[in-house]
Amino acid sequence: MSHYSSRHGFDFLRTLTLAKEITFQMFIDEVMDLVELTGLKNAMVGIAGATGLSAEQRKRLTIAVELVASPSIIFMDEPTTGLDARAAAIVMRTVRKTVDTGRTVVCTIHQPSIGIFESFDELLLMKRGGQIIYSGSLGPLSSNMIKYFEAIPGVPRIKEGQNPAAWVLDISSHITEYVIGVDYAEIYRSSSLYRENMLLIEELGQPAPNTVDLHFPPGYWQNFRAQCMACLWKQRCAYWKNSEHNVVRFLNTFAVSIMFGIVFWKIGSTIKREQDVFNILGVVYGSALFLGFMNCSILQPVVAMERVVLYREKAAGMYCTLAYAIAQMAIELPYMLVQVLIFASIVYPMIGFEMTAVKFFWFVLYMVLSFMYYTLYGMMTVALTPNLEIAAGLSFLIFIFWNVFSGFIIGRELIPIWWRWVYWANPAAWTVYGLMFSQLGDRTELIRVPGQPDQTVREFLEGYLGLENRYFNLVTCLHLAIIALFAFLFFIFIKHLKFQRR
Repeated sequence: MSHYSSRHGFDFLRTLTLAKEITFQMFIDEVMDLVELTGLKNAMVGIAGATGLSAEQRKRLTIAVELVASPSIIFMDEPTTGLDARAAAIVMRTVRKTVDTGRTVVCTIHQPSIGIFESFDELLLMKRGGQIIYSGSLGPLSSNMIKYFEAIPGVPRIKEGQNPAAWVLDISSHITEYVIGVDYAEIYRSSSLYRENMLLIEELGQPAPNTVDLHFPPGYWQNFRAQCMACLWKQRCAYWKNSEHNVVRFLNTFAVSIMFGIVFWKIGSTIKREQDVFNILGVVYGSALFLGFMNCSILQPVVAMERVVLYREKAAGMYCTLAYAIAQMAIELPYMLVQVLIFASIVYPMIGFEMTAVKFFWFVLYMVLSFMYYTLYGMMTVALTPNLEIAAGLSFLIFIFWNVFSGFIIGRELIPIWWRWVYWANPAAWTVYGLMFSQLGDRTELIRVPGQPDQTVREFLEGYLGLENRYFNLVTCLHLAIIALFAFLFFIFIKHLKFQRR
């Protein structure tokens, strides 16, 4: 959620967790006021330890996230860990205000300060091994707990001004038990406090007359369409706020377009020699591989970060994996289209390709398809691997094969027959094939080929490069197939492979 504001996070959760009849605007405002985040509602969450909200503000935002679902009970695991005294006090003030709204909060906490300890109403104290040695109310200034333990023979009395939490941890240690010769767990099981707790449990365990069993319907709070729309809205907000990611790839696309246009200025307007065809093949090769690889590399850190968020939100039952996968893939489409239009509108006329609507359409189409399979391949490798470094390494390894067998370094007809299957399994080769044949496949002017009779551009494409008309429609279909395959594998991997370590 690094590129969301606090308000965006609340709105997203509201969409997925609140029923439509709830007046969400007032409810969200109430929650933000409760956790004292009203003044930070437009602040970016940022990256922990680097940008955005501080540690204690993140803790309060996490509490608010859970409150949006309006639970009756909240479990917190060491909410003050890693915070200084002031930040811990702010978080516990938020917890106390949450309790005052009628909700039950259960916290695990170790060695709290006296201020934090006095914030709790009841204490469940366990010694090593998980045995309960006290379960009951603390009382004012922890008086009930102190009275209980001081009544045990041999237990040192609390000193004036001593932190009750530190005192009870000292006297309940294994060493103190051994020195004074007591078993706190056995004493508790023999106490009237234990009997009162057992009676209370038995009483609360009996359902009231005319009540029905508690039932939690399976599935999610919202239907699949609502999940997809909410996930897509979240991704839209994140991409719009992530200026670093988008500006970099747009500027890179613009810079590469200008560079290609200058280096290959008007080479497509007149084709008289074999070298002219190879020059065009070079720009097509660069277009098919360089920009796609760049897009993949820029996207992978974003997807890796979103995967961490997915683990948490999926575990909370907010949405299904398919809704996330659809949103993650769909949000890339408009940005890819803008990149392609930037590239095509600059490179196409500067190179001097034939200015017809049909040929320009094929150029744009193959560039879009190229961007799509590179992008989806990058997503797939992130979903397949445990960390970003391995995903980047795997991508680089596969791109080497795509590069070698793309049809530029060595033409299809010159590839040894036992390696030719790699060419047909290479989507980069399909893109080079489609771009070259769509632009030059109908050119009939003669070109000079050293050591051979003059031949038409089309004959040279078929004879040397193996770019034949009969495979053109097949290549287009193969693009669609590989895009569908990468999308499917991304969904399968992100759904069934989990690399979360906690």
